[in-house]
Amino acid sequence: MAPLLEIRNLSVSLELPNARLHAVRGATVSLDRGQTLGIVGESGSGKSMTALALMRLLPRGAEVNLDRLAFDSQDLTAVPDAVFAREILGRRMAMIFQEPMTSLNPVYTIGRQLTEASVRQGVLSAKVAHQRAIALLDRTGIPDPAGRMSQYPHQLSGGQRQRVMIAMALMMEPELLIADEPTTALDVTVQAQILELLAGLQCEMGMAMILISHDLAVVSEHTDRVAVMYGGEMIEEGRAAEVMAAAKHPYTQALLKAIPRMDGPPVKLAAIPGTVPSTTSIPKACIFASRCDFVRDVCRSGRPPVQGSDEHWRRCILGETELATQRQASPVAAMVRKAVEASTAPVIEARDIVQVFQSRRGLFGPKKEIRAVDGVNLTLKRGETLALVGESGSGKSTLARVMLGLSLPTSGSVLMRGKTLGGMSPRERAALVQPVFQDPYSSLNPRRTLAEIIVRPLELRGDGNSQTRLARVREVMDMVRLPQRLIHNYPAQLSGGQRQRVAIARALVTSPEALVCDEPTSALDVSVQAQILNLLTDLQANLGLSCLVITHDMGVVHQIANRVAVMLKGKLVEEGSTDAVLNHSSHEYTRTLLAAAPRFRAEETRLEFSGHE
Repeated sequence: MAPLLEIRNLSVSLELPNARLHAVRGATVSLDRGQTLGIVGESGSGKSMTALALMRLLPRGAEVNLDRLAFDSQDLTAVPDAVFAREILGRRMAMIFQEPMTSLNPVYTIGRQLTEASVRQGVLSAKVAHQRAIALLDRTGIPDPAGRMSQYPHQLSGGQRQRVMIAMALMMEPELLIADEPTTALDVTVQAQILELLAGLQCEMGMAMILISHDLAVVSEHTDRVAVMYGGEMIEEGRAAEVMAAAKHPYTQALLKAIPRMDGPPVKLAAIPGTVPSTTSIPKACIFASRCDFVRDVCRSGRPPVQGSDEHWRRCILGETELATQRQASPVAAMVRKAVEASTAPVIEARDIVQVFQSRRGLFGPKKEIRAVDGVNLTLKRGETLALVGESGSGKSTLARVMLGLSLPTSGSVLMRGKTLGGMSPRERAALVQPVFQDPYSSLNPRRTLAEIIVRPLELRGDGNSQTRLARVREVMDMVRLPQRLIHNYPAQLSGGQRQRVAIARALVTSPEALVCDEPTSALDVSVQAQILNLLTDLQANLGLSCLVITHDMGVVHQIANRVAVMLKGKLVEEGSTDAVLNHSSHEYTRTLLAAAPRFRAEETRLEFSGHE
């Protein structure tokens, strides 16, 4: 049988103010009915651009070139835009976008957004579309689906909004579904539910699916084949189990080694140096050469050939024997997890914290009391990393704000170094603990340079003069491994990992004893995540920092935490050492979180790679 989708030698270029960006080059995809293809790679690799080209949703001015684009044996290059939009887009091909809050119209009800396309195109009557929308909401696991039809996106949680996006994509029962990072930054339990839901719906409807993700564990569990993209090129492709167990390109190997694992003792992650290069000119050599551990002169003089079979190929000069030798060389040194004595003095203590909020449905509706934190006792000791885990809405961030002194609890008390918050000035409090927020792009002032952002806490405290402050800024930039040539750059000119390092540098500039990090790596590529986790581990070891890390990633917990505290509906339901909680959990909820964490298939990656420490 002919494949459902066939793309051959796809290239996409975009016009920039001073150059042309060659975003995708020579991408080739073949997808059968009912099959799932995973596309993985770092941000900027061309994953989403490939999908947008297929859906004809590229930015204005984009140029597309290809040898073949066929869907169900129909040549799509001969289909006019108007016919494609009317007969294919939404009906036969549909897409779930990465961020549902920006994809859903905030002033339209959920019901209108679900039914509008199918009714306007005459596919369904208004009544049938309404009934089908309710059925799909129910099928996606949203409670009270009929009642949700009259609600607006802001009235739903992140997981519920993503389920609405899934229901919207399935309204006209497409033959091909493209899911672009459908679970980024979601809780592990919600992520597992959504991926299982997609798999179930795919089986029911016989759909083919393209799953775009930077999470290789997710891809290994939920795809049949995997294509690895880097710098706009597909550099490895094959069966998912085989690619994960026997990666044949150094880049794929490096991505796998950057993932924090939950099996065995934690090891220092092999972060990939540098960033994905900008392709304003078409590269004439190996695109990965500048970051590859095994680069040779020949890699810089011409494009590497494609090697292997149709079942599993890679674009690399290394042969099978050389790959096997490289994989077994220089195992990464194990990281010693420092034990924190029970007698260690606490830096921050939360005692019987209760935080109650008043909520009202509608402008004149009755008030409802929400106990966001309910009688929590928690201690952060000097020199330890304490992981606070739980689903969205469990009270983690609210508790963190109380422990930072940014919010006053309804009852209970917080002590820092034995003093209550009420007896401390903001300056004293800031000298003890500093926050690192989840999204560095929104927490950094886009109109200030790195120097201005990092020095700001010193200016507010009145510490030193301009010369000593600048010297301190340079010192913390070195500490977090930010090149000093970036000191006058703006946040928009940095990568995601560099922005997160700026946020950490700003927190460290006043020499605090503790950091409170709220999901510091949740939306980062695995390679950048590895850099940040290694950095936090090194800072703790070198500076004796205490860290409270809020996360939903159990691999991150295993990688950096000494102790773990688990929250559910505002209460602390389990607390203990990392090994005890992850391997011998006593609470059913903790076991649910662990079961939902994505893992590699039973055919685990068996290879040892060399890598950067």
